[in-house]
Amino acid sequence: MNETGIKQINLNDVPQLTECMKYFDGEIGFADDIRSVETLVNAFKVNFVAMIFCTSGNLSMNVNSQRFDITANDGMLIDMQSVVSDITYDSEMSCKIICISLDGGITFMTKSVFEAFLRIKQNPVVHFSSDEMELMSRYYELARFKITHPDVGSNGKEPMHSILRAYVLDMIANLTSHFGEYRNVTMMRQGDKIFHNFIMLLAKSNGTQRSVKDYADELCVSPKYLTSICRKHEGKTASELIALNTIGHIKQMLLYSSLTIKEIALQLGFENLSFFGKYVKKHLGHSPNNYRKINGYGK
Repeated sequence: MNETGIKQINLNDVPQLTECMKYFDGEIGFADDIRSVETLVNAFKVNFVAMIFCTSGNLSMNVNSQRFDITANDGMLIDMQSVVSDITYDSEMSCKIICISLDGGITFMTKSVFEAFLRIKQNPVVHFSSDEMELMSRYYELARFKITHPDVGSNGKEPMHSILRAYVLDMIANLTSHFGEYRNVTMMRQGDKIFHNFIMLLAKSNGTQRSVKDYADELCVSPKYLTSICRKHEGKTASELIALNTIGHIKQMLLYSSLTIKEIALQLGFENLSFFGKYVKKHLGHSPNNYRKINGYGK
């Protein structure tokens, strides 16, 4: 418990909390129901991003003390650090849920994705057209097919992550058509603007810049202030977000590139191979070579 009466839920907790999870790899989860969540805790804070697509019936919940109702063809974003409570639904309700853990890295967080998330946070419920909802449903069903037919085509996490990446791009395009592009960065509060610019710098660095002070200097703030802003927005320190960004790139390069360990270390700006090995062992629990082996490099 981090707050009185409010349970913190990480994505790793979700498979134990519900029977509706159809796929989970520690970073991405797919589910097709929400009925068992509220039987376990009255209110909970999510440490992951969840996107809910209602395909029929009605679903209601409180998110950060505000009531939201969604019905068929509605989509809803539940952002990290949101407090969810009082989930209700009717007998006709059906939905599809995609959860993304920030602990898997933030390499998917491009400028367009982040700015769309800023806009969605202000208007978390979107009514999609039938064609838009069908597209979202087809991505979900494609992912489900890959889950239930692991021997068809390639296996491993790469195909699932490719489906997710394509889904995010199409979701952003659909949302942009409803809201228009998010350009009003200058009208954001100072802390929001700094966090926005920090995430943009992280995305631009491609995992090569790891000093909180360097980022803070570039943003003209102190490292302490930058960390406090990061804690407010994502519940993590600036150092933790930097590490997540770097590890996300390391995992992609270890599993999906033909670069040698030394080449990866050099490309990411590590001063020597020994330091790179210690960094990977600290964050992934294995040496770079062992991480490749146990996760099926090249599959």
